Amino acid sequence: MTLDLPVTEAPAKTLPDAQTVTAVKHWSDSLFSFRVTRPASLRFRSGEFVMIGLPGDNGKPILRAYSIASPNWDDELEFYSIKVPDGPLTSRLQHIKPGDQIILRPKPVGTLVLDALLPGKRLWFLATGTGIAPFASLMRDPETYERYEQVVMMHTCRTAEELVYGAELVDNLRHDPLLGELYGEDFAKRLLYYPTTTREPSPFMGRITDNLTSGKVLADLNLPPISPDTDRAMICGSLAFNVDVKAVLEGFGLHEGANSEPREFVVEKAFVGEGV
Repeated sequence: MTLDLPVTEAPAKTLPDAQTVTAVKHWSDSLFSFRVTRPASLRFRSGEFVMIGLPGDNGKPILRAYSIASPNWDDELEFYSIKVPDGPLTSRLQHIKPGDQIILRPKPVGTLVLDALLPGKRLWFLATGTGIAPFASLMRDPETYERYEQVVMMHTCRTAEELVYGAELVDNLRHDPLLGELYGEDFAKRLLYYPTTTREPSPFMGRITDNLTSGKVLADLNLPPISPDTDRAMICGSLAFNVDVKAVLEGFGLHEGANSEPREFVVEKAFVGEGV
């Protein structure tokens, strides 16, 4: 199910750090994305996150860390979220509409940035659920393709419906005239997409950890083995997912890095998951 809502006239800002919702799209009963105005002073690196939220019943703001899904050149900010019926924030956030206000603290941070990785040839984006959000930003940033010859987006969800946001994004990028002009007709071949499901039958099945360790993803995409000499990776998902994928990458000889010490892979520890 999708629902596009047009932007309405923005009201005067009354909340502290208020930004106005400009668009909302409901991808399913459990997933939605929305766009808001961007503070004029906000500068961020694609892949970073900010704190966003709404006022609570006691007047104090309910804030959570949300990765910015839009690239750093965008005039607005996009976010991708789950819906939790009894979640302190998303139980209310899922009902926002164009013209409403949200709180946005304009202090971006995060580890999923290109500067936290050593130079390489192939970049892996490894995500479950709404963990694809920071990679939605990075996939739309031309700098990603300046630094890497090939980008592989591995995204795993329970059902095919939960993969639609990422699938549409990748398809649009592959047909983006600007990226095609910058990188030639072969650009689409540089952005590889490997969506899998774990509960519902689909063309590709299985968890990211299994498909990496078994080599299935390499065989399906006709790729050479993962090596610390050529491969870099970013991980974004639940804590358990992050721990499991980190162990897999370390098994390939890759090491975890950070902004202060770039290495072969990085992990986002502020992922917004269940219970938000």
